[in-house]
Amino acid sequence: MAPAASGERLLQPGSDRAGGRAHLVVIDGATHIDLYDKDEYVTPAVAKLTEFFGKHLAG
Repeated sequence: MAPAASGERLLQPGSDRAGGRAHLVVIDGATHIDLYDKDEYVTPAVAKLTEFFGKHLAG
């Protein structure tokens, strides 16, 4: 997860190595630091991470 301004640029190298399983999530209004401890940004981020990990790590 990354701020919208830099997210796509940061995602591309990792996405290539991940075989297309990477997914960019933009949390409107959030900065990278906001994702540490501001509930209005952390809650939707955790929901997306839970969904992603459940889909890709579930055995």
